[in-house]
Amino acid sequence: MVRRGTRTAPLLLVLMLVASARAAPDAASEDAPATGIRIELASVFVTDQARALAFYTEVLGFEVARDEPLGAYRWLTVRSPAGVDGVELLLEPDALPAARSFRAAVFEQGIPATTFFVDDLAAEHARLEALGVRFVQ
Repeated sequence: MVRRGTRTAPLLLVLMLVASARAAPDAASEDAPATGIRIELASVFVTDQARALAFYTEVLGFEVARDEPLGAYRWLTVRSPAGVDGVELLLEPDALPAARSFRAAVFEQGIPATTFFVDDLAAEHARLEALGVRFVQ
C-alpha cells in the first residue's frame, strides 16, 4: 500500500514495485506463434483524476498520453517513458457504486491493483520515499 503524506495516494489501492532482470526468452517461447493480441490499455479506479494525474506524473514520472474531456470526467491516460510503446494506464473515475465497492474491497484486502517493474528496487523505493510516498506494506 502506498500513502503520500497522510492521505492514501490515488493509485487505486496498492503499488507494487518489482525488481526485474529482463531475461531473454527461451527457445520454446520464440517458436510459439504470435496471437496478435496485445495490451494497450489497462485501467485503475481513482477518486480524483487531477490528484491521480499529479501522482502518476510528478511522483512516478509517467507522462500524459491522452487527456480528453468526457462529460463530467476526462479520458485520462498516462504511460511510462521507459515502457512499451502504446501501453497506457487509464485513470478511471470511480464514479459508479460498483467501482467504489471494488476499490474499497481490494484496498482492505491489500491486493495490488497494478504492478510496476523497476530495474533497481532499492533506488526506486528511496526515490519515492524522498518524494513523500510512505510504504506501509
